[in-house]
Amino acid sequence: MSNSQEPQAESAELLDHLLESLFGDFRYWFQRGLVLLDHAPDHLVPPVEQREFRSALEEALQAIAAAKALRAACSTPMAVDMDAMTPWHRLMMRVWNLSAMLRVAGVPLPEQERPDPPQA
Repeated sequence: MSNSQEPQAESAELLDHLLESLFGDFRYWFQRGLVLLDHAPDHLVPPVEQREFRSALEEALQAIAAAKALRAACSTPMAVDMDAMTPWHRLMMRVWNLSAMLRVAGVPLPEQERPDPPQA
């Protein structure tokens, strides 16, 4: 590999590492959201809201899987548009809010271990 290609290869590797870490975080929180919904009493989160939230989490998990598959199928480095990730950030904040609400209400929640971060 020539010297001019080394920085490009390093940039591509860094992009892959960052996106894999970001996707892992989103997957963790969306899966955690599904667990939290399983423990959310109807008086705190009405069933209609639970169904809508669950559907949004499941769709986001599918979108992340699709984005990962598209990136893996591409032979050149590919980023993910921030506009595409904005709804994921909002959804993750909803999971955090749900977690806080359940804890304040004293709802016992199962612990969920974080997966080991990808190695560089």
